[in-house]
Amino acid sequence: MRNINYYNPTDLRFGWGIVSEVGEIVAEHGKRCLMVTVKPFPALEPVFKRIKKLCADAGVEVFHFNGVQPNPTTDNVNAGVTIGEKNNVDVILGVGGGSSMDTAKCISVGVTHEGDAWEYRVIEGKPIEDKLLPIIAVSTTAGTGSEVTPAAVLTKTDIHSKYALYDKLLCPTVGIVDPELTLTLPPHVTASTGWDAFCHSFEAYTHNANASDYIDMHALEGMRLVIKNLPIAIKDGQNKEAREALHWANTLGGLAITNSGVTLPHGMGMAIGGSASHVAHGEALSIMYPAINRWTWKHLIKEYATVARLFNPALNDESDEIVAEKSSDEMDKFLKEIGMWMSFRDKNVSESILKDIAKDTFQLPDYTNHAIVPNADDVMNLLKKSYDR
Repeated sequence: MRNINYYNPTDLRFGWGIVSEVGEIVAEHGKRCLMVTVKPFPALEPVFKRIKKLCADAGVEVFHFNGVQPNPTTDNVNAGVTIGEKNNVDVILGVGGGSSMDTAKCISVGVTHEGDAWEYRVIEGKPIEDKLLPIIAVSTTAGTGSEVTPAAVLTKTDIHSKYALYDKLLCPTVGIVDPELTLTLPPHVTASTGWDAFCHSFEAYTHNANASDYIDMHALEGMRLVIKNLPIAIKDGQNKEAREALHWANTLGGLAITNSGVTLPHGMGMAIGGSASHVAHGEALSIMYPAINRWTWKHLIKEYATVARLFNPALNDESDEIVAEKSSDEMDKFLKEIGMWMSFRDKNVSESILKDIAKDTFQLPDYTNHAIVPNADDVMNLLKKSYDR
């Protein structure tokens, strides 16, 4: 058995209706709360109102910052920091998908540290100190796992670069995972976030340095749950069994990457978000996976064969070498089934910015965790292969 190192400090609360405890949970950590969300819209506005009432009933004063946008920016974070400082908040509550939870983490850094949160990014940044405000994360999508992870991703507005803050101190103090909150997710958001959850588990499982049997246990179950339940939830968003399974898969993926990290697809996906902010993170991953899989599988025969059999149990009797080669086709079929088969051209990404995406890929360490560590030509070749389908 391989050595096992595993740690996650988040107090995880998972279950149907568990969000009803949010007021009491926040009150345990502070009395002046900055609630961080996107702008209210019909699917989530009732959730925001309910959470604010639950907090008020628990004696917590809530200041609502609703300026988060998809692929959140330094401008979003700085605006939230200003509100937090002005109102002397003592706890941060992120409610939403990865963008809202990541912004909440960055605001906690910005309120408690000198300078902007951007200055504490993982590459060439200052160290994050153990003085953050408590972070409570309520996940309303089943994709990012940010409610348990040490990462917060944001884009610097003026240079269009997407980097991450990364430190175990950024793991939320409490992560609230209530499948009920995902029942109103539209099909495409369900598909995009669900694919992201799959990719977290897949990349933790195929990590070239930090994989372990304990991480594999999380990752394999996370992938299995996505494969079985994502098509169901896309067709029937009110299917509670599928929604619960996907939210648990999302959490398992987050726990896995907290202790392993991600690999090349996520590094390229974040670079895509920096240069083409209209492309959702799950969409960026779906664009890159087909080419990356075909470039990688020969270097991870056992792992790719195992994953292929999760998609297609009929492959159980064939050799690992044969099955591993078929794994790319199996993942392609799944992307088509969930409506995530797409290219850069489909998302109106100009071919001229591929060079910027390639350059930004090497600004993050994720590519070094891949089974094959790519050079600049490799990355550009993968991008070009992904431009058209």
